[in-house]
Amino acid sequence: MLDLDFTEEQDMLREMVAGLLAQYASLEEVRAAEDDPTGYSVELWAQLAELDLLGLLLPEQYGGSEMTMIEGVILYEEIGRALAPTPHLVSCVLSAGAIVRAGSEEQKAGWLPRIAKGEVILTPAWLEPENSFSPRGVQMRAVNDGEGFTLTGTKQHVQFASSADRLVVLARTGEGAEDVDLFLVDPTADGVTLSQRMSISSDTQYRVDFDGVQVSAQDRIGAAGTGWATWEKVMEEGMVLAAAMATGGAEHALEITVQYSKDREQFDKPLGAFQALAHYMADSKTCIDGGKVLVHEAAWAHSVGRPISSLAPMAKAFTCKSYRDTTAMAQQIFGGVGFTVEYEIQLYFRRAKQLQISFNDTARCEELIAAALFDGAAA
Repeated sequence: MLDLDFTEEQDMLREMVAGLLAQYASLEEVRAAEDDPTGYSVELWAQLAELDLLGLLLPEQYGGSEMTMIEGVILYEEIGRALAPTPHLVSCVLSAGAIVRAGSEEQKAGWLPRIAKGEVILTPAWLEPENSFSPRGVQMRAVNDGEGFTLTGTKQHVQFASSADRLVVLARTGEGAEDVDLFLVDPTADGVTLSQRMSISSDTQYRVDFDGVQVSAQDRIGAAGTGWATWEKVMEEGMVLAAAMATGGAEHALEITVQYSKDREQFDKPLGAFQALAHYMADSKTCIDGGKVLVHEAAWAHSVGRPISSLAPMAKAFTCKSYRDTTAMAQQIFGGVGFTVEYEIQLYFRRAKQLQISFNDTARCEELIAAALFDGAAA
């Protein structure tokens, strides 16, 4: 039976995370990390490691806490609420998740405990210029040269690449739609070039060019041709947590907008007293709460071993749209001052749009929902 109530321990987890982020991810810290080549707080990262939050979802045998997706959602709602810049999702969920699912015992033992302790950071190199989120969007080539593989191509939107100890690179090894493999690549290897790129959210993203980069057969994650199947399952978990981030961010954005509408007066009465504006905020509250239930249902389903092939993209698409729409509405209520750097609403507005087009955009989410609906394979 679906149970969306949190336990006392889960409530304590939320309080602990909220307190930690209030101390180490203040708005001043968030602003300082914008367009920074590193892009995250080393102090916050160390605290997350000390409190076993980096390994929250990783297996106990590799130094993790092996908590469920429900605890993961609690963590990510608070990360989204605080806008905390951290490589947790790319390293501790996506990259680590690929190794957990398909990595060799050597890869698991060598990387997972260090990820859980915060000693290393891994990040996916997935998306390519002018290509999609689907498997066909992976056109970068990995050519078998007999001793290993030679990688040539370009990746973009690689988060925290300058801090990464390894890139988890998706590369095409055949002509079939899903003939994609995953490779662990040292970002300092010969032929790898990193170039920072600016984004709407001012987060830390890089373009990474690969020019004849050599990797060994032992650097491949999983068996030949299984990379996309692994990545697709990892991304289901990533979408749920991205949706949780959107929920936390949208909730806070609405809270500060409601407060502003109470404090700001026009024509001798608060903005919130105007029915049209109050209805806009009521609509946002309805959408945010509906999305939150969807996220929690996806997390619950995952925690009891049920498939989330439709729930994950539904949650991602719905919550990110609600987040973007809520912050756009908030900008209208704040007026011109909302776009100035002194006001925090612009931070949420910009990050809402970036999150919407990251970790599977709306179009890709809709493809995945349709594929699950018609019991087919997403193209």
